Amino acid sequence: MGDLPERIDPRLMRASDADRERVAEVLRTAAAEGRLDLDEVDERLHAVYAARTYADLEPVLHDLPTAHAAPVPGPGGVPARPGEVPATGSATAIMSGFTRRGPWVVPRTFTGTAFWGGGTIDLREARMLHGEVTIRAFAVMGGITVIVPEDAEVHVTGTGIMGGFAHDASGPGRHGAARIHITGFAWWGGVNIERRRRKRRDAGA
Repeated sequence: MGDLPERIDPRLMRASDADRERVAEVLRTAAAEGRLDLDEVDERLHAVYAARTYADLEPVLHDLPTAHAAPVPGPGGVPARPGEVPATGSATAIMSGFTRRGPWVVPRTFTGTAFWGGGTIDLREARMLHGEVTIRAFAVMGGITVIVPEDAEVHVTGTGIMGGFAHDASGPGRHGAARIHITGFAWWGGVNIERRRRKRRDAGA
């Protein structure tokens, strides 16, 4: 029998762009929480985008509590399902439209922008790899609709400037449900947040 191929250390496997972006998102969250100052974030982001392997990414998170809650992606770790990665962190509609619905994977922060256009962000079937996500909605002479599950905990802090930013969907959810923060602004436009029952595939809803 021939020699078996040497087993590769998973830490030495090549990181993808999606892996680097997930780690960058952890750093941005740490900065927002006051754990890192701007110089530290800038220095670490340079290291993240220069990283080639998972081993290169690990030191960037070594002193952050989220390093254990959301480890550097690798074989057997996040994402939760084979091949599952969060969607890109933004969507823009300029005199057009965008839609995020169905079983899409939500990043920790998602930004939707509509300028003379419209957008729909439907979270009812979405998979959230994080227990808490932030939706940033910016509508300029346009409109964005955010649909949240009726059992989610929702906090709305957006502002309407010569426009409307609905807050009536804010409220607690069932114990253990995802926490969804919705922020941003509407200028000569509107951001509407609706609570709806989760879709049931077997019912064709």
